[in-house]
Amino acid sequence: MAKLRLVVSLITKDNDYQVEQAASAKSAAAEAGVDVEVLYAENDAITQSTQLLKLIQTEPVLRPHGIIVEPFGATNLSKVASAAASAGIGWALVNRVAEYAAELRQAHRSAVFSVSTNQVEIGRIQGRQVASLLPKGGSLLYIQGPSVSSVSAERYEGLRATLPANVHVVNLKGKWTEESAYQSVSSWMKLMGTQNCRIDLITAQNDAMAMGAKKAVKEFANEIDRDALANIPVTGCDGVPSSGQAWVRAGHMAATVVVPATAGKAVALMARALETHTSPAEHTIVSAEPLPAVELLKPL
Repeated sequence: MAKLRLVVSLITKDNDYQVEQAASAKSAAAEAGVDVEVLYAENDAITQSTQLLKLIQTEPVLRPHGIIVEPFGATNLSKVASAAASAGIGWALVNRVAEYAAELRQAHRSAVFSVSTNQVEIGRIQGRQVASLLPKGGSLLYIQGPSVSSVSAERYEGLRATLPANVHVVNLKGKWTEESAYQSVSSWMKLMGTQNCRIDLITAQNDAMAMGAKKAVKEFANEIDRDALANIPVTGCDGVPSSGQAWVRAGHMAATVVVPATAGKAVALMARALETHTSPAEHTIVSAEPLPAVELLKPL
């Protein structure tokens, strides 16, 4: 049998969690003895679907044996998944549930599945972190991902479910990058001016945006000479060892949520499924964990 070839489609290179996804996919492929190519959609759903359809519709000898995708935005790429399954190509979603998996598996006998964390539970963890840090309530500056992202929506849903009623939320949007959060928070603070910028805690849906928000607030505080504003704690999410976890241990962030890289797990499952002609579970959930433990957080 020819060596298996897999393609992993990710959202962007400009995000530490996506970089970790790529690294985990390559590591898992090396361990499984399969080839893997990583593609990036550059934060564009049309680019992503076009890249994948081009691979699926090429000459059979050039097609990958399996495709692993982290979709951009709210789409679950159901039509692309159907095209892949019809062509005999394995298909896996990561960080998203493939609701169509059962139908495609039955129709094409293909390896169609998904691997993800529970995004709502991640939001709940962040809500519990906020509650522990602000037991008397206060003002939370919350940086959410793009409106088109189901991950962003589900994390926000979980946060609202566990957030105390005495915490007032100011909700801003970013694009999963440090720079996008920096620009969003800078614009908001300039609009609000010096009188209305009360912030007790910053929480972002990923670590990069947390650090971008922190940078913006600190710069604004320096402009108006307000030390308390410059030292507002921040919490994030994703907890990549080299960034989020390191920032927590160094004291740059108060807390994060460690989200395992799911692409490597999906590569391992896909390789095994294709080699043994079996199908993994339709959906595999991996657990996220707070860092540090919520009960160890000290109230502000």
